[in-house]
Amino acid sequence: MTAWRWLACALLALGLCGTVQATGWRHLGEAGRVERRADGVVVHSGDARVQVSVHADGVFRVRLAPEGRFDGDASWAVVQAAEPLQVAIEESRDAVRVRAGDVVAIVHRSPLRVDFVDGDGRALLADDASLPMAWLPGAHGTRVRVWKAMPADEHYYGLGDKAGPLDRRGRAFTMWNSESYGWQGTTDPLYKSIPFFIGLRGGVAYGVFFDNTHRSSFDFGKESDGTLSFGAEDGPLDYYFIAGPQPGQVIERYTALTGRTPLPPLWSLGFQQSRYTYHPESKVREIARQLRDRRIPSDAIYLDIDYQKGYAPFTVDRAQFPTFEAMIADLRREGLRTVLITDLHIKHDPDKGYAAFDSGLRDDVFIRNPDGSLYIGEVWPGDSVFPDFTLTRVRDWWGGLYRDFAEMGAAGYWNDMNEPSVFNVPGNTMSLDAVHRMDDGTTRDHRAIHNVYGMLNARATFEGLLKLQPAQRPFVLTRAAYAGAQRYAATWTGDNTASWFHLAQSTPNLLSLGLSGMAMSGDDIGGFIGSPPADLLTRWFQLGAFNPVYRNHAATDTRPHEAWVDGPKHEALRREAIELRYRLMPYLYTAAEENARTGMPIMRPVFLRYPQAEAFYGNDRDFLFGGDLFVAPVVDERLDAHAVSLPPGAWYAFGTSQRFVAAKTPIKINPRPSGTPLYARAGAIVPMQALVQHTGEVPKGPLELQVYLPDAASDECSGSLYQDDGESFAYREGAFLRVAYACRVGASTTSLDARVVHGGFAPWWKAVRVTVFGVAQRPSAVKVDGTAAAGWKYDASAKTLTFDVADAVRDWTVEVAR
Repeated sequence: MTAWRWLACALLALGLCGTVQATGWRHLGEAGRVERRADGVVVHSGDARVQVSVHADGVFRVRLAPEGRFDGDASWAVVQAAEPLQVAIEESRDAVRVRAGDVVAIVHRSPLRVDFVDGDGRALLADDASLPMAWLPGAHGTRVRVWKAMPADEHYYGLGDKAGPLDRRGRAFTMWNSESYGWQGTTDPLYKSIPFFIGLRGGVAYGVFFDNTHRSSFDFGKESDGTLSFGAEDGPLDYYFIAGPQPGQVIERYTALTGRTPLPPLWSLGFQQSRYTYHPESKVREIARQLRDRRIPSDAIYLDIDYQKGYAPFTVDRAQFPTFEAMIADLRREGLRTVLITDLHIKHDPDKGYAAFDSGLRDDVFIRNPDGSLYIGEVWPGDSVFPDFTLTRVRDWWGGLYRDFAEMGAAGYWNDMNEPSVFNVPGNTMSLDAVHRMDDGTTRDHRAIHNVYGMLNARATFEGLLKLQPAQRPFVLTRAAYAGAQRYAATWTGDNTASWFHLAQSTPNLLSLGLSGMAMSGDDIGGFIGSPPADLLTRWFQLGAFNPVYRNHAATDTRPHEAWVDGPKHEALRREAIELRYRLMPYLYTAAEENARTGMPIMRPVFLRYPQAEAFYGNDRDFLFGGDLFVAPVVDERLDAHAVSLPPGAWYAFGTSQRFVAAKTPIKINPRPSGTPLYARAGAIVPMQALVQHTGEVPKGPLELQVYLPDAASDECSGSLYQDDGESFAYREGAFLRVAYACRVGASTTSLDARVVHGGFAPWWKAVRVTVFGVAQRPSAVKVDGTAAAGWKYDASAKTLTFDVADAVRDWTVEVAR
C-alpha cells in the first residue's frame, strides 16, 4: 500500500474526507441529502453532488459535480437518448439502492461511493471503499478520478487500439491521440482514444465507458495491485456502467449507446491494394493490370499524397496524372474502386488560387490562436491551417470539398494525419491553447477537443459524402478516433513495422478495436515500415484474409509488397488466401450486417461466444471470424509444429470431415502448415460462392452451403445469409434478403431447413448446392420437400454428401435418411 493510499484510508476512518489530503486530491466524504428523480438519484456531499441514473436497459450513468453544478448532457460520443424505464429507489440507513431490471446501483453513505450488483446481489463493479471519487484543481482545469476494487481473477479488454496483450490487467494506459510512427509493444498512447473497457470474470461481463475527451488514463492494477482506476486531466467525471452478463450483451449495449457501424459497401470487404505511393498515373495503371493479369482478386487501389499538387489536399498533380478522371473510370470498368487520401491540413497558400484555402479563409473555417491569428503548423504541404470541425458549418464546408472527386468517380476517402499530426513542434500536435469554437457560441481549447478532433474530421467527410451522393454508402478510412467514430469510418492500426512481432500484434489490436465498437478495422499487410522477407509477407496475406479491412500498404522507401513480388510459390499462397476470402464473401457480408445491426464485431475473441472458456481469456493469437469459423494463424517464424487449442465443443478442419473435440491437449499440426489453420464449428452452416475477381462480378453457379453436422439433435445447428445490392441504402426500405438455415440430427433422419425471414431482394443465385460434412455412411434416401432428390452424391472417403436445391430462394426442407 502506497503512503498516500494509507493516508486516504486513515482520513476516511477519521471522517475527514473532503478536506485536501497530502496528495492534493479532494475525495467525497459522507453522503448528505438525497434527491429522488424519475431516473435515479442525486446525492449531496458537502458542495459536491453525485448523480446515479438509469440511462437505458442495463446502462447506468454516474456523474460527479465537485462544485454542485452538472454540465449539460452534450456528448460527441453518445447518441442513444435516455430511455424512460421503471426505476425503483430504496433508502436505508447505510445506502440508497437504485434498481432497474436485473441491475442495482448501491450508493453507500459512508463514504459516498457507488457499487453495481446483479439481481442476486453479486458484485459486478465496486468503488474502492478507501478511495472515493475525487477531484484536484489545477492550472488548466480540474483533474477527476475514480478508483474501483479489482478482483484477483478479473480480466480487462478494450480501450480501442492499444499495443501489447489483449488483456489489459497489470498495465496502465493514456488516452491521447498520437502520431506513432514505428510504434512497438510498449508504445502508449497510440492514434485512437476509446475510453471503454470490458471486465470479465468467471464468464460474467460488464463494461465501463468514461465519456471525457480530455487526456485521460486507465490503470488496471499497475500502480496498486487490487485497484483499477480511471480519470482525466480536466472535464467531467462522467461514466456509464454497462451490464452483461454476456460479453456480447455488453457490446450490444455499448454500441447502442455510442452508435454502430453503418453497413459498409460490399466492395470495401474485398482486397485493397495501396502504397505510399503509386505515381505517376502509368504506375497506377500498371498495378491494376498486374492484379487482373495475375488473377489476384481485388476491389480497390489507394492513392497516397503524391497524386496531389505540392501535397495540397483536394488538388491533382496534372503533370503526373494528366487523365486523372479517365484513369478512375478505367479502373472502375476493371472492377477497381479508387480511394483517395484527403488529409485535413489545408496548405497555407494565400493569393495562389488554391480553392480549399481561399474558400476556407473567406468562410472563417480555420482554427485560431488565443490572440485571434490563424493557427499555422507544418505538415506535408509545408505551412498549413486546420479546419475547426467542432462547428457544424465547418463540417458542411469540408464535406463540400469532395464534390469534384465524387463527380470524377472516386469511391472512398482516407483521412490520415488527423490526430492531428503537426511536424517539428513539442508533442507533434496542435498547440494546446488553440481555440475551437462551438455551435452554441462558446469556445474550448485544444486540450478538450484533441481526442475527438479526428473523429469530427471523419464525421465531416462521411456526412459530406451523404449529401453529395445520398444513394451511395460512403467509405471513409480514419487513423484517429474517439468513441463513436464507428458511425463514420473504418480504421487501421497506423504505421506498423515489417516484423514478426507486428504480424502477431495485429490480432490483439484488431480484436480490441472490435470489442470497442470499431469492427471495420485492419492493419497494413506486410508492415508499413521496412521490407518483409517473403515468408513474413505471405503469412501476413494469410492472416489479413480474416481481417475486416484487408489492405496491403507500405512506405515509399520499402521494397514492393504486392502479392507477386517473391516469385510463383509465394504468389500462389497469397492468391489462395485472397481467393478464400472472396469465396467466403456471403458469410463475411452476413457478419458485417450483423455488426451493423447489433454491434457484434466481425473478428471476435473466443470468449465473446464462449465466455466460460477461461483458457482463451489471454489468447492473443487465435480468434473467431464471424460466429462459426475459428482461425489459428501462423504468426512466428519458428519451424516447430503448430499447436492449436480449440474452443469448447466439436470442430471440423474447414472444408473437410476431419473432426476434432476441444481438449486440454492442443492439436499439433506437423509439418508446419503452408496456410492458415481454419476450423468450422460442428453445427455451422456456412454460405459461400464461386470465385470472382471483384465483388462487382456475378459469381457463376449456385450459392454454396457447407453444413458441418453436429453430434446430436440437442446440439445447435444453424447459419444465416444476408444479401442486398451492396451499394445503396435500399435495404433500409426493405430491399434485402435474409435466410435462416437450421439442421437437426435425429435417430434415423437428418434434416436441413431454409426459411426466408425477409425476401425483399432478388439475389444473383437461384439454386443452392449443399455439401454436408461428417456423414458417416451412405444415405438410403435424400428428399427435397418430400420428393426424391436427383443427382445427389456421397463420397465415402471424404464422408460428404452433396446435393442441389433448385429454385432455392424460398422455404425448403431436405431430409436425409440413413
